[in-house]
Order: sequence, then C-alpha cells, then structure tokens
Amino acid sequence: MSRASDLTAQGVREVLVARPAEFAACCRELAHAAVIGWDTEFIGEQTFVPQLCLIQIATEDTLFLIDPLTVGCLGELWPILTDPQRIVICHAAREEIRICQRLCGRLPHGVFDLQIAAGLVGMGHPIGHGALVQKLFGIRLSKGETLTDWKKRPLTSRQMEYAFDDVRYLIPAWKLLVRELEERGRFAWAKEEFETLIPRSLGEEPGVERWRKLKGLGGLNRRELGIVRELFAWREEKAYEKNRPVRAILRDDLLVEIARREVQSERDLAVVRGLPRDDLSEIVGVLERVRALPIEALPELPPRSDEPTPVTLVASFLATLLQQLGLEWELAPALIATTNDLKVLVRSLSRQQPLPDTSPFARGWRSQFILPVLQSILSGDCSVRIGGLTSERPFQLSLNPSLHRTNPKSIKVE
Repeated sequence: MSRASDLTAQGVREVLVARPAEFAACCRELAHAAVIGWDTEFIGEQTFVPQLCLIQIATEDTLFLIDPLTVGCLGELWPILTDPQRIVICHAAREEIRICQRLCGRLPHGVFDLQIAAGLVGMGHPIGHGALVQKLFGIRLSKGETLTDWKKRPLTSRQMEYAFDDVRYLIPAWKLLVRELEERGRFAWAKEEFETLIPRSLGEEPGVERWRKLKGLGGLNRRELGIVRELFAWREEKAYEKNRPVRAILRDDLLVEIARREVQSERDLAVVRGLPRDDLSEIVGVLERVRALPIEALPELPPRSDEPTPVTLVASFLATLLQQLGLEWELAPALIATTNDLKVLVRSLSRQQPLPDTSPFARGWRSQFILPVLQSILSGDCSVRIGGLTSERPFQLSLNPSLHRTNPKSIKVE
C-alpha cells in the first residue's frame, strides 16, 4: 500500500455543527455524498439507552462534529445514514447500528466495517481503530480522551481533535481496504460479513434466545428455565421503563439464583444478597405466572453439550491449525470460526449428518473456500507433520493443489 497516494484526509475542512441552522446545512451537504464515514461518542454506563453525546461524520473533503445536545431534532440525519444506496464507513459498527435502531427505528444497510475488512486481509481481528490507522498510514493517534465525559460543554480543543481524528482516516482506510479485498477476490466475503453484522449487533443469533446465553443455566429444569426466561424479559422491560442498565435492575447471576430457589414469598427473596428490595413483589408475581404455565409453554432443555472426547480433541487440533492457516492465507482466524463452530463441524462429519443451518460453514465464503480444506484434513486426504519447533509456522500440510485457491496475495504495508 502506498501511504502517500492514498492519504487524502489531510487538508479537509473541520466543521463544528452546534446550532439547528448549521445542522440543516450539514444534512443538505451530506445528502449529496455517496460515501461517508461515521462514528459516535456516547455514555451508557448509567442508562438503558446510551446517551448520544457527539456524532462525527466524514466526507471526502469535510469532517463534521454534530452536537446532538444543541442542534435539536436529528430527524434529517437518519435517512442519510440508513440509505442503502449510500456507503457508510464505520470501525466496529455495532454501537452505530444499535443507535440507529434505538433512535430512529431504522437500520443502516450500507455499512462497511473497517474492522471486519481488515481481518479479511490479514491484519488481525479485532483490531482497534488506532492500531489500524498506524498500520495503514504510520500515524499514531492520541488516546488521551478515551474516558472523557462527552456530556460536558463546551467541548475542549483536545476533545474536538480526538473526535475529528476518529473519522479523519475512515474514507482513506476504506479505499485501501477495498482495493486489498478486490485484489484477493474477497470483496464478496466482506459483503457477506456486513450483512450478518446487523443481527449480531442487535443480539439476534439464529436459533438462540438471548436469555440462553446467561451463565449457570446448566442443571436447571424446564420450569426453572422458564423462570429465567420470564425474569429476563421482566428485567428488560423494567430497565427500559426506568432507563437504567439491566444490571442495575437485576444482575445476571441473581436471575439464575432465584430460579434455583424454592421462592414462595417476598420473605424468601429478602435473604438473597444484592437483590433490590423495591421490586420483590413484582419478582414474586413473575414466579407465580411461570408456575401457572403448562409444561408445553416452558423452554425446552438444551441438547446435551458433553462432547465425545474425539470431537473435542479434533476440534481443538483444527483450531490450532487454523492459527497457522490464517497466517498463510492472511485471514484472521477469529473471523473463520469459533471452537464451537469447529466442534459442530467435526460432530456432523463424524455422524455423517448435514451441517446445521446455523453453522457458518453451511453457506457463503466459508462453505466455498474454507470447508473443503477442513474436510480434506478430517478425511485424511491431507497429511500434517511438524516441520520445525522454532518456526512461526511449525505445521507442514500436504494440501491438494486445487485447495490453494484460497491463498491470497501478500499484503504490503509501507
């Protein structure tokens, strides 16, 4: 990559938008931009819905800092950010996606996530914004305002410099990463990842209810799982109503602890440490509703997670191999698969069953390019040996030449 030819972010206008008239003029200008960079600063430690404190937007020639605390209604901005025909460049876009959903009820379908794109061209994943800028352009960004209170006004010059820098390099980085993706034939891979980013950002995992991700559910019966499910829903509603973080209403571990106890009254709950006393009657009401549910309305028990030893061992071996293959392919292993994904793959192949639809190997670029390599290893068509204990790549694999189509060009960062 040539830093000098692509770093077009220098010399752009820097505009603070703090009044309604300025905001209207800003939106008129943004409406004509086919590509924009976007970041936000917010505070979410004390509220259910994070408070949006600053919006940073970049175009090819202008950087905007929009003050949502002073410009009035943001209604003109959301159609611009959520227009599927516009490319909206973000770094680690999950919070920006959530903010759109919460504040305007729409989603930004034109998102290009630099963090994901960087992982697809061998820069590691997840990589921070500052680390990415330094890799691409050799520029070290200041971290001095990471924990700043973005609600305070007026903004200091250091805060504004930090905020401008958060979007200053988004478009130049996008240009470089698009070129690298296209040279490797991986631009379609990136598009697949961006399409799944929205449900993942909103906590929607296919086939998995959010409450089932809580720790400590093992050993609970169906009735107890029903208590966890209903308390989880009650907590979300209560947190939204009070605009408090869910953990301030009821901690995760207490959801499970209540389900394990034989609670019949508020007195039974009063002995539980850390339980807010103001909500005891409502919690008892939730428990009574669950006890009245017929068995068919209760959650099913999860499938047994005890894997046969060979499945666990082989999946762990594949995970180790993927670390080296990721280096060779210049592809972040974290973007290829999790250890659980590999367990599902090994289990399905060992039982000669089709992959479940929830497997990342069931579709897309992983199915086309990664799965054949793993199948070759698992079927014995590929031999693996240790070539050198001191090498960065100690394993030597004898892959079928037809499988080397995934090998990328070498990426050069100058």
